[in-house]
Amino acid sequence: MTKIAPSMLSSDFANLEKETKRVLKAGADLLHWDVMDGHYVPNITIGLPVIKKCRKITRKTFDVHLMISNPDKFAPEFVKAGADMVSFHVETSKNPKKLLQKLKRMEAKPGLVINAKISEKKVLPYLKYCDYVLVMGVNAGFGGQKFLPSTLKKIKFLAEQRKKKKLKFLIQVDGGIDETTAPKCIQAGANILVSGSTIFKSKNMHKTMKKLKFS
Repeated sequence: MTKIAPSMLSSDFANLEKETKRVLKAGADLLHWDVMDGHYVPNITIGLPVIKKCRKITRKTFDVHLMISNPDKFAPEFVKAGADMVSFHVETSKNPKKLLQKLKRMEAKPGLVINAKISEKKVLPYLKYCDYVLVMGVNAGFGGQKFLPSTLKKIKFLAEQRKKKKLKFLIQVDGGIDETTAPKCIQAGANILVSGSTIFKSKNMHKTMKKLKFS
């Protein structure tokens, strides 16, 4: 079954505890946290202290997406802070295999991210070490962008590789996910949909997430 991961980047940061509880009550399967460093991407968002504090609110799965230049150093720290799932961009690590294995030993679920301009073939050598692969539907670093059609090709490629190599990694999609793009991603092979503004700007979060999940 498809899982919905609301992107907390679109929440009201002045009321983060309230927003976390609100989206969980509406039926979120897991919570997606975007960490930006102002270096790999132009913006800066949240860091370790926010994950630590929000971890006290709920035991729901925390999915942390690292849009940072030095995941080798910081990814393990996010696991210690309370992250259950940690993904990093394949081109940002000096040794993706080593980092994926390290996160796994820490009992976290490791994942690789394919940015919009990065070839899906970049992750091929590491698929067997991944619990999931995150495909960006937009260019990483900004919310509210339009979904890039080329994303579907990447999802299909990963789904084919998963079947061909008899692997069990999940395929996650982030960026431009709404009621129009969600069914296309699911049909292509996606298992987890990350959605920010579509969920947080909706009048009825529960209905919106249900539509995304069963579209």
